[in-house]
Amino acid sequence: MQWIRSTITVLRKDLQIELRTRFAFNMVLAFVAAAMLLVLFTLRADQLEPGPKSGLVWIIILFAALSALSRSFISETDKKTFDLLRIYADGSTLYSGKLLYNFLFTLFINAATFAAYIFLMNLQIQSWSAFLFVLFIGTAGLSGVATMTAAIVSQADRKGAIFSVLSIPLFVPLILLLAEVSETAFITGDSESMNNIMALIGFAGVTITTGILLFDYIWEE
Repeated sequence: MQWIRSTITVLRKDLQIELRTRFAFNMVLAFVAAAMLLVLFTLRADQLEPGPKSGLVWIIILFAALSALSRSFISETDKKTFDLLRIYADGSTLYSGKLLYNFLFTLFINAATFAAYIFLMNLQIQSWSAFLFVLFIGTAGLSGVATMTAAIVSQADRKGAIFSVLSIPLFVPLILLLAEVSETAFITGDSESMNNIMALIGFAGVTITTGILLFDYIWEE
């Protein structure tokens, strides 16, 4: 119970800061809106084949994640509050709280992005189970990679550049898997992508577990 309360405390702290400033929220929504309009009018994405059209949304979400999710740990070191957190929380609760915050933040952004994208691109959801799965597990995978990478680079000098360099190779296979499952959700509507679904679950599980294990070494330094 103490672990859960401490995790919720970290989550509540980050939520209160974001609700008060709304910096990351407004930045990501502005980026998503601009990227979507650019894709729609420049690339004429609404006229693309259904396959590329169903996966293109994850490219937008990827760069939106790169612009905001690194702040989960980096902002603590920038504001000189990282050492203060050591006094009131242990490593596992801090990481879990940050991960949960990133998941909720990303889930909201992804849901809003998909709602706008489906409307603008005139897509139809063929399999709600596949769509909800790709939304939740995809969000978990993005949050796991971003939180783990942000924790690793939080003590570095040039955090933003290092975050992008380290996270993009991890994001690429995730985005490819998400595009495949999205094709099932929006086009085929069948269950032939079970291998991709299992791969997504494994990817999200491995990144979250790896982040928890690696953060213990960062926390002790």
